[in-house]
Amino acid sequence: MKRLLGAHVSVAGGLDNAFARGIESGCTALQIFTKNANRWQVKPISAEEASAFRQAWKQSGIGPVMAHDAYLINLASPKDDVWEKSKAALRDELMRCAQLGVTDLVMHPGAHLGSGVETGLQRIRTAFRELLPDTPPEVRLLMENTAGQGSYLGGDFAHFAALLEGFDEKRFGICFDTCHAHAAGHDLSTAESYARVMTEFDRLVGLDQIKAFHLNDSLKPCASYVDRHAHIGQGTIGRTGFACLMQDQRFFQIPMVLETPKGEQDEMDLINLALLRELAAGTAS
Repeated sequence: MKRLLGAHVSVAGGLDNAFARGIESGCTALQIFTKNANRWQVKPISAEEASAFRQAWKQSGIGPVMAHDAYLINLASPKDDVWEKSKAALRDELMRCAQLGVTDLVMHPGAHLGSGVETGLQRIRTAFRELLPDTPPEVRLLMENTAGQGSYLGGDFAHFAALLEGFDEKRFGICFDTCHAHAAGHDLSTAESYARVMTEFDRLVGLDQIKAFHLNDSLKPCASYVDRHAHIGQGTIGRTGFACLMQDQRFFQIPMVLETPKGEQDEMDLINLALLRELAAGTAS
């Protein structure tokens, strides 16, 4: 069975260009931004752009494609103007995904900015209740765990149990980021600690909720609460942790994408993906 492994790729020059870049790096899955990740307002996707994207996807042989939402979005914000803009922006992102045929949108839960964890979590749930009824039901929101830096929610797995409770499970899932988990204090660097982390996630949230992975090593130590991505095997998770994940049969059919530094010609995606396949096969030297 072909593993669904890939990377976040650029859409510079047109959304459909993502696939040529993905093929070049040996991807069987992709992640993209459907818009500039650092802007609120962007021009809509035209029918021609959407058609070109779908056609390029079909011809590429690449499997799942997920989108990542804009970094400005903060559904946990206590500031009403930011909260309203965040809801509008996320609604737009969901619509853009539907237009492209992309069924998974990765989002960060947000930061409570001093209002407190419970208040922040409730703020996100209220936003979800407002957003879900009038957004495309075929697009899932994949909440991404975070490094827990500052007031960011999602470093503690229990936050996801609270966020998901009572909602239609077809509309949600989790994108598990290895760097973020490790930095937030969930040690992935040994076989024993990896097993403990997955047992804890299963107890609090459920492993069946994991619909995607971000594969990033961590430049900073476990429990540093600092989000700095490193190449696979070159950070504080190391090869052992990634071998455990790549050989974990529970996740064989889950798409996994890199968000690691790309190098001058994107050559590092090719190198990191090759190493991950070696780790999966148990042939890494």
